[in-house]
Order: sequence, then C-alpha cells, then structure tokens
Amino acid sequence: MGNADMCRSQLTLLIPRSVIEQTVERLAAQITEDYRDRQLVAVGILKGAFIFMADLVRRLSIPLEVDFITVSSYGSSTESSRIITLRQDLTTDIRGKHVLVIEDIVDSGHTVRYVLEHLAAAGAASVRLCALADKPSRREASVRLDYLGFTVPDRFVVGYGLDFDNKFRYLPDIYALESDASHS
Repeated sequence: MGNADMCRSQLTLLIPRSVIEQTVERLAAQITEDYRDRQLVAVGILKGAFIFMADLVRRLSIPLEVDFITVSSYGSSTESSRIITLRQDLTTDIRGKHVLVIEDIVDSGHTVRYVLEHLAAAGAASVRLCALADKPSRREASVRLDYLGFTVPDRFVVGYGLDFDNKFRYLPDIYALESDASHS
C-alpha cells in the first residue's frame, strides 16, 4: 500500500461532494439576494478558501470584485498558534465598498476575527463573513457568521480546500482526519 492509500485509510467521510454542491448553491442564492444592489468585494482567505470561493463566486449572479488576503496561524500543527501573521494584504481599495470575507472554516475564531477587524479598519462600508464550515466547540474568539455552510464536530477536517500541513486540499469531499494521521 502506497503513502496516498495509507493516508486515505485514515480519513472518515463527513460531507460528500453532492451535499457540498447543494450547500454552495444555497449560500450563493442568499448572497446574491442580499447584495443585489450593493458594490461587493469578495475576499478569500488563502489558502484554504480558494476552492470554496471559486465555486461560490461562479454561482453568484451579481457583479463583484475578487481579492485575497493571506494570513497564517497554524504552521504544521493541528492547533492554532493564536499568533496571526498577515502574509499578503488586499490589492483592492475597499473604502466605501461592501466586503464579503470567504473562509474555509472558523475554528478558534482568532484568524477570522483578525481579518474582519483589519478590513473594517481599511474603510469598508460593511464586512460580513461567509464560511464553509464552523467548529463552534473550538471557539475562543467571538465572531459572527453571516453565511454558513456546515457545522462540523470537534475533529480535524480536510478536503475541499481544508488541509493538514498543506495536504488533502485536493479531495472533493470533506473528511475527518483520524488522530494517528494528524500526529505522525
């Protein structure tokens, strides 16, 4: 058995791609309705949100600008370091514009709270949050999720952009990574 097969055997399917697709469609309909008459800038938090964001913005039927911000707090651990580092800021001027932050998962809340506060300080007319997944059992920092795909259990999840040490992003479904895989 190769490395890829060993890794897959340590994954438990949580959310199949068909359910993810339906959820992205639901979120896109809500966002389209809410931003129909506003100038929207969709801001993806890299790297995790890129797959979710690509699928989501393709389903929106409103004009929008797209930009990305890169922050980090994990390194190669399954636990947040709680130290947020801004690695790449926006290239778009968001002053007076409505910003929708798109995130893969809200876990402790520290990273996304940092991003929301950073964008509000940059002069956005409004800043709202759309997350594919929420893990409220791990929350340490209070954040409001305006649009939410799934609530997930207190397990380390991978796939559909979610990663462990930059691995497993490519998987089209969302899996729980079993503890022996995440500590090897």
